[in-house]
Order: sequence, then structure tokens, then C-alpha cells
Amino acid sequence: MAPDSDTANNALGAWDMLHGHIMLHGWLTSDVPFYTFELPLMALVEIFFGLHDAAMHVSMALVYLIIAGCAVAIAVTGSRGPGRAARAGLVVAVLAAPVLTVTEAWIPLGFPDHFGTAVFLLVSCLLVDRASSRRFTAPLLCVILVAGQIGDVTVRYVAVPAIIVTCAYRVLAARRIKTGDAANLLAAALSLPLATWVRALMRHFGAYLMAAPKTGIAPVRQWGYNWALTWHSVRMLFGITGEPGSGPIGNTAIFGWACLVVAAAGAARVIWCWHRARRAEQVLLLAIVANVIVYAFSTLPTPRDPHDIAGLLPAGAILGARALVPDRIAGRVTALVVTCAALMAALLPLSLQAAARSPQVTPVAALTVWLEAHGLRYGLGGYWDSSVVSLQSGGQVLVRAVGNHEGQIRPDAWETNFLWYDPARYYANFVIFNVSGNDLGPRAMRLFGTAVSVSRVGAWDVAVYDTNVLQQVGAPVFPPTS
Repeated sequence: MAPDSDTANNALGAWDMLHGHIMLHGWLTSDVPFYTFELPLMALVEIFFGLHDAAMHVSMALVYLIIAGCAVAIAVTGSRGPGRAARAGLVVAVLAAPVLTVTEAWIPLGFPDHFGTAVFLLVSCLLVDRASSRRFTAPLLCVILVAGQIGDVTVRYVAVPAIIVTCAYRVLAARRIKTGDAANLLAAALSLPLATWVRALMRHFGAYLMAAPKTGIAPVRQWGYNWALTWHSVRMLFGITGEPGSGPIGNTAIFGWACLVVAAAGAARVIWCWHRARRAEQVLLLAIVANVIVYAFSTLPTPRDPHDIAGLLPAGAILGARALVPDRIAGRVTALVVTCAALMAALLPLSLQAAARSPQVTPVAALTVWLEAHGLRYGLGGYWDSSVVSLQSGGQVLVRAVGNHEGQIRPDAWETNFLWYDPARYYANFVIFNVSGNDLGPRAMRLFGTAVSVSRVGAWDVAVYDTNVLQQVGAPVFPPTS
């Protein structure tokens, strides 16, 4: 995929972390900062690739690989030989479902997004399932859940309740208090206030600000429509349908329906055999239920953005694999057939799609080359024409996002570092105006005064000035933060 400014801003944040700005002082992140998983992972990748598109692609692949590895580890628990291979293959096949949907391929691979948040849920499942009574489990579980909540508040509303309810059920069923499940329940419950305290401590020492989530409970009259949108989002997630108006998906829908049926079968099995289900299976089922309910009754559902429920994909893949593939498969011939089928199911969908799709080139590539060729190194532009240029150029051309707010140019208050706009630190001598009028349109050119020259480069006008245009930028307007 071609990265955009959302992606590029996270790359720039990771770049700052790599260069010692661990707390991201001066940054205002989105309502999901990805501070505890995706950004550190990207910073590690940037050690080898630098600030470059390649770092983004490698980071996307690593997030997908880590999710797949965690999901397979849970799915194969208790199985042996061909059974392990079959479960692993089925998990990877289900995870490939949205990749086949060209219109929304970014769901599992887009970076960063809520898909990576599933790491905290899956690792927690591994802990409570395989090491429920170990001494280190409860403290480590608490740390993981605190980190998850700081990185993405989804963990607070999905993973933590699922673990608390599962552990509470186990304690009641055992009729004993002094158990590993009781310790894990306490750890999950303590993670809620502890995450709030850690975040407050971070802010006290100058860490990043986070835009407050613009979510809430939807009006009652909208609940019916939200459930329809939720069902559409689930189908989009599994590659059954694309964006409204995008037309039929074709044969990929058959594969998507098959994957959705696999996930539904897994969920039904856990419900039917609840008292015999493993802890991980119970946690995953409750996480699916919590995620769907929170999503459906909130203001989150939209026709095009199912990433808020992206965790359903690995959770459903695990439950489906455990439901449909027995722990052991008898017979050499049967084992060989099952193993080959698992490999085909895992590799064929991804390989066919990779062969059919060519890499996308970001629209600002030509603009970036032009700016470098003309020696322009620091400037301003609209949100979608700014940080993506900085990433595309490998940091050789730095463009900072501004907007026209009631006749005054101000920093764009979304995924930005307000230190970038200090005229005492930086000298900006050009501004990018989008000809289409999106973001910073040509009408805003008069607010910067008279330009020395204006050049048309593709869909943009590039105005060059002989003064520091940062002096024309007003104070930022902070949104509600947390």
C-alpha cells in the first residue's frame, strides 16, 4: 500500500522515539496513540531502514506476522502432529480473508490500526491459558493490560472485561479463592486504575497529549441502523463485501463466507461446551461479544471503517481452528492429506493475491522529487500533503501540516508535534496548496502574503517565499485531550 499522512505521522513519532524522545514531548497524537506496541516496533525497524517507505512496509508485515504467530500458538495448544499443522493453516487462511478484498486490504495490513491491538489480547490469552497458576502470570498480565490500555483504549473495553469474567467464572466453578484465576482476576481489575495512574504520571513528566476519543453511546433511535452497519463491517472484515458502491467482490466473497462460517462454528462450539472450554477459548469468545456490543451501541460504526472490530478476525480464526480440527488426526494418509490441505489453505490465498496486485505509488511521489530537486527543505501544507512528503523523502524534505481556521493559519491539531512550528527553531520558506481545494486550498495563499514564485506541480501549487512563513502560523487550537 502507499502510505498516507496518518501512516507517516506514526513513522515520524517512531523516529523521534528512536532519537531519544521517548516520551514524545510536544506531540498530540490521535485518540489511539499506539505508543506501547506499533511505535516501538517501527522505531526498531527504522534502525535498519531509516525514515523511509520501506520501514512502513516491513512494520506492517511484522505486525501481521506477530498477530499470526500469537494466534497460531493459541490455536495449536493441546494438538500434535498433523493436527497442529491443520490448525495453523486454518488460522492463517482466515487471517488472509480481508487481504483478498482489494477495497479494504488495509484492515489487516494497514499500519498502525486496531489490528495490532489484538497482540495484547492474544498474549494475555496465552498467559491465562498455559500458565494460569504460575507466580509470574498475574504481575505480567497486569503489565501487559496496562500497556495495552495506554496504547489503545479498546483493550480497556474488550480484553480486560473478557479476562475478568472468565477468571470470575473459573473461581466460582472451583469454589476456591486462592487460585491462579483469582490472582489473574485481581491483576486484570487492578490494570484499570493503574493504567489511568501511569498515563497521568506520563503527562506530569511531559509526555505526549492524546486527542480524547470522540465516541459515546449512540442515540437509541440509531441502534437498529448501527446493528446493520456492524453486520456490514463484519462482512467487510472477512472479505465478503467492500465499501458501499464499490460493486461485487466476486469469487473472494465465497472464500470470505467460508472463513466467517469457520469463525461462527468456533464461537458456537465454545458456547455449547462452555464448561469444558479452555480459558483462552472463553476469553476470546467474551472478547468477540464485548467488541461487537461496544461497537454496535457506540457512535463508531461507519460504512467504510471496520478497523474498530479488527480483533474479531484472529479471535474467530483461533476458535474456528480449534472447533473444526481435532487434537490428533489418526492414519498416515489422512495426516498427509490434512497437512497438505492446511498448507494450501494458508499459502494459496495470500500468494495468489500478492501475484495479482502491484505495489501502489503514493500520489505525492512526483511532488517530493520536485521539492528535492529545487532545494526546498522545510515548508507547510495541508494535512494529507504534509507528513507523507516527509516520509517519502526520507526526511530530506519536511512539510508540516497547517489548516485555515476561520481566516487564520494554525497547526493541524491531529497527530502532530507542536515544536515543529516554532519559528525560532525552524525556517520554512514554501507552502503547498492543493489545487482541488482539499486541506489547504489556493484560497489560503493570500494569508501568507506575496510569494516570490508559484509553480504548478501536478495537483499542487508550490509557493516559495523569502521570509519564514512559520511567523504567519497562529497558536494551535487544542482539542479535548486525555
